[in-house]
Order: sequence, then C-alpha cells, then structure tokens
Amino acid sequence: MNTQIKGNRETREYQALDAAHHIHAFLDQKALNAEGPRVIVKGEGLYLWDNDGQRYLDGMSGLWCTNLGYGRKDLNAAAARQLEQLPYYNMFFHTTHPAVVELSELLFSLLPSHYSHAIYTNSGSEANEALIRTVRRYWQILGKPQKKIMIGRWNGYHGSTLAATALGGMKFMHEMGGMIPDVAHIDEPYWYGHEGDLTPAEFGLRAARQLEEKILELGAENVAAFIAEPFQGAGGMIFPPESYWPEIQRICRQYDVLLCADEVIGGFGRTGEWFAHEYFGFEPDTLSIAKGLTSGYIPMGGLVLSKRMAEVLVEQGGVFAHGLTYSGHPVAAAVATANLKALRDEGVVTRVKQETGPYLQRCLREVFTDHPLVGEIQGAGMVAALQFAEDKATRKRFANEADITWSCRTHGFEEGLIIRATLGRMIMAPALVASHSELDELVEKTKRAVDRTAQELGRL
Repeated sequence: MNTQIKGNRETREYQALDAAHHIHAFLDQKALNAEGPRVIVKGEGLYLWDNDGQRYLDGMSGLWCTNLGYGRKDLNAAAARQLEQLPYYNMFFHTTHPAVVELSELLFSLLPSHYSHAIYTNSGSEANEALIRTVRRYWQILGKPQKKIMIGRWNGYHGSTLAATALGGMKFMHEMGGMIPDVAHIDEPYWYGHEGDLTPAEFGLRAARQLEEKILELGAENVAAFIAEPFQGAGGMIFPPESYWPEIQRICRQYDVLLCADEVIGGFGRTGEWFAHEYFGFEPDTLSIAKGLTSGYIPMGGLVLSKRMAEVLVEQGGVFAHGLTYSGHPVAAAVATANLKALRDEGVVTRVKQETGPYLQRCLREVFTDHPLVGEIQGAGMVAALQFAEDKATRKRFANEADITWSCRTHGFEEGLIIRATLGRMIMAPALVASHSELDELVEKTKRAVDRTAQELGRL
C-alpha cells in the first residue's frame, strides 16, 4: 500500500491557500489559520493519510458516515456508470428516473413495513428542515393548523441550518443565529450527568415525563411533534436508560403528537440494527436519514414517512410546495443503492450485531472499566463513549471536562488515531467493516491517549 502519496503542493502552501479562502466548521478560524489544518490526501479502508505521510486510524468514520470505509470500488463504479448515463435530472416537471426509483425500492425493503414514502434531500440538516414543513402540512391537511410546535431536547443536534439549529438544543448555536418561533425543548436523558439519586430506570422515566409536562404546558392541541436522536451523537454519544423510549412513545401516542427520530447518525447499521430506533424498540412516525445512506461518498439525505402520514399528504394534500434542485440526484441515488446492497449482501449489519460490535464493546469494558479516569462506558455496535470523571465513586465530573477531553483527542491524533471529544466524553464510531485487528488497534491507541491524559492530571 502506497503511504507516500501526496497532493500536488507542499503542506504549507495548501494551508496558506486554505486560510485565505475557507471558513471551517465549528472552529475558531483565526486560531486554525495560525496552527494550520491537517491536509488529508488519501483514504483506504479505515485509514487516512495526510500530505506529510502520517497515517491515522479513522475512529469516527469521517463524521459518523463512512460505514463501508474508504476506497470502495463498487461505490466509485456506481457513480461513474450513472455519470455516463444520466449525470443529473430533477424531480420537478412530472419526471422521475430509474436511479431514484431503484433506491426507494431497496430502501423500503430494509425499513420496517409501516414506512412507505421518502422526501430526498442533500443532507441531514435539510432532512430536518423538510421535517418541520412536512409535519406542519400534515396537521394543516387534517384541519389542525394550530398544531405547529416542535419539541426537541437540550443538547440534541439536528443540523446547522437555522431551523435545524432551532430544533437542536445547543444553546451556543442558538446564540449565533437566533431561533425560530414554535420550538420548545426538554432535558436530555443524560443519566450520568443529571441523575441525582435516581436509578437509571427511574431517571429515564423522569426524563421522558418532562415531555408530557411540556405538552400539557403548551397545550396538546398546539404541539405537532417531538424530535430526538435515538442516542445523542454530537451531544456526547449518550444512550438513554431502557425505560426512556417506551415512555416517550406512550406520551406521544396519548397526546396525538408525532414522534420523529433523527437517524442521521444512528441509521444504516451503526448500533447493529439497520436503524437505531429498532435497537431501542420504539416506532417513530418519521426518520431523518443521511450520512450512512451513501457511506459519505456523495451527499444525500432524506425524510422517511410512515404510511399514516404519507397517505394524508398524498391522498388529501394536493400540491405540497417543497423540493430541492438536487432532490433524488441520480448519481447520489446510484451510490446509495450500491452502498445499501453492500451493507445487506455482505452481511455487514448482521456482523456488527453478532460479532464485531459485541467484540468492540467487550474490549472497551475490559480495558477501561477500572481506569482511574473513566467513570462510565456506553455504546452498542460500532459506536461508544468513555465518560471522564473526577470522582468515579460519586460520578463527579471535571469542571473543565471539555478541555481535558480535547487534550485527549489531541493525544489521539499524535498516536495516529482520530476520535472525538464532546464535553466530558470521548467518542468513537469506526467503520462498520472494521476487523478485529483494527478494533484492537482502535482500543490500544485510545488507551494510550487516555493514559497520557491521566498522566497529565496526575491520575496515573
């Protein structure tokens, strides 16, 4: 394998040009310009190389999306074939095309049977933008136009466009762009951070019943939907207690509020089930999808609708004024189809559920359960988080936990590993095709980074 591949320019030149023209995501641009970004030039399997020849094990699947890893020739070939035949056409003007029809046929063969229709987008953020209008239009058709309020969760994440930011509960994002009307929030089901003296089961019920309290406060006749990630991704890879989702579903059904699952991160095998809501055992009315839909090879997202909603929109709704220039883009649809076939036909999702997922979770618990810096380990399948704690016995978190995990993340890069820091948690989500040896490397390098962090704190 050639690890000496470089771009056409020296790293410093790339960095200077990047600083001159590019605003990066979620970073202090001035500080990044002074430091200089890593210039990534090659991906193969679970590995990335930068322009200076440094190799990294990508423990985050890009941004939770390269489920099949890098360098898949079948996905590349699918894109090339579609580019030759029909590189683009729109979904307006009473037209469709085979690529999107075949994708839909395959997608709904993998979904539970109570889903029937999709609205395709370019990203998860756009899927959640479409969600708001679709949910409100649904209630409007049913003669309940006052049902407009969307309820989300604090510290949830649904994208970085204005409406998606509003649905999410990250206050620092709200402060940078404002809010939109008719959006409310309840607390996140973060037992380790907010448990008090309750057991996980008791806490899960308490957290879920905040939704009922909020619905009654706002008036059920005014509440359109509750949206949440089955497990929180960008908010810290937080798995709710087992008692949480059944109670959330009961409340939504009781008060005639739509239950909307953001599956952008959890979908397409991440937990060992095709969709994370299946892992947690609840039945949403909508699914927001993206990322793993194409393994990140080309942008695509979508909003999946239940038969209940689709029938109302199709049979009673008339014209629905929505659409994007690139909705159902033929090249994206062709890549998505190739990706889903590989996940299915190669038994990738099944292997994550039965073999590699349990192996990763077991290894993490064997290595980190007694580590002096780690207070909790969460995860399933190919996603996991290590919760750092100042005092493990009392579950006391570090006051400067974000600084500590950022330092750990930096140590990871130095060890040749990419993992993510969010508040007091170190997150990992390797490609679903990871082998046992690659998972061993992931755990070993994570331990080195955590040990180095513990040594800095005088804990090891």
